[in-house]
Amino acid sequence: MAFGWIDEQAELRRRAGLVRTLRPRPAESPLLDLASNDYLGLARHPEVTESAARAARTWGGGATGSRLVTGTTQLHAELERELADFCGFEAALVFSSGYAANLAAVTALAPHGSLIVSDAGNHASLIDGCRLARGTTQVVGHCDPDAVRKALQTHDGPAVVVSDTVFSVDGDAAPLARFAEACREHGAGLVVDDAHGLGVLGDGGRGAPHATGLAGADDVVVTVTLSKSFGSQGGAVLGPARVIDHLVNAARTFIFDTGLAPAAAGAALAALRLLRREPERAARARTVAGQLHTRLTAAGLEAVRPDAAVVSVRAPSPEEAVLWAADCRAAGLAVGCFRPPSVPDGISRLRLTARADLSEGQIERAVRVIGETRP
Repeated sequence: MAFGWIDEQAELRRRAGLVRTLRPRPAESPLLDLASNDYLGLARHPEVTESAARAARTWGGGATGSRLVTGTTQLHAELERELADFCGFEAALVFSSGYAANLAAVTALAPHGSLIVSDAGNHASLIDGCRLARGTTQVVGHCDPDAVRKALQTHDGPAVVVSDTVFSVDGDAAPLARFAEACREHGAGLVVDDAHGLGVLGDGGRGAPHATGLAGADDVVVTVTLSKSFGSQGGAVLGPARVIDHLVNAARTFIFDTGLAPAAAGAALAALRLLRREPERAARARTVAGQLHTRLTAAGLEAVRPDAAVVSVRAPSPEEAVLWAADCRAAGLAVGCFRPPSVPDGISRLRLTARADLSEGQIERAVRVIGETRP
């Protein structure tokens, strides 16, 4: 029977407590949301939603084609210029998603004969980029600059080191300065995904590379998403102009994909401009994360100290993590639930988002619910 093996796989997932299901959310929910990636609370900000609506009315519901044909509007160009300027890079290129941006950066910058050194904790989009690239990939220990250096020493040709800046599971930050040092010792490029750093870290939320002094370097390329701190959708690659020109001509997820919808570009541009005016939102997100961690650990829970806005709480098992998240939801709190294979170390977690718009009362309520529902 065609696809007969699917039933066997489904049963294995069920036994392991790893079944995933879709849960459509209503437009208005009574739940306190600590599950989304809306770090700055901008997804429903009136300026952001109005900009999205205005863009749709002006440019249409979709981009109508690839970026190289009809999919580039004035909004895309403005967003790229302002995003590059804000983050401190020479140029930027907008994609339909952060996933597509990561696939583009890794595959286009790791040709045949090159070495890709990839952190063991990297996001799936970076991992898939490594798999699709024509270079050879070597996975090294998590946040281990010495392991990166040793891997680079084994290769004489072109090389690139690939890492998240803030890892999505535990919210820990990569040692970017030490990674860059290792790269420069061997003439390698550094490609980092700042999905969880943009809008949270750096001066006014300019991102982890900016905070580390790597913004604008000719050997550093950064990918970002517009779907987290900017409350929109899409992604971008930032770096030297010659690298961006190369992606326009060589990145398959740019050349062959339909451009980002104008509404998403308009929303992201409005969010970027709002963050410029209100840079304190970035610091507030970090403050909320610290408060969540302090109160969770004080309550006897095993929470990882956050380097940005992601706070994870360890769960005893995949099954208990699912039940814990469900009990939180029943008590009015939405939290993320990370289980294998989404976690590289096999440890299941509740994943909390520290949003800049959370009040002190909401923080206290979230900690109380998590503590009262613990397995």
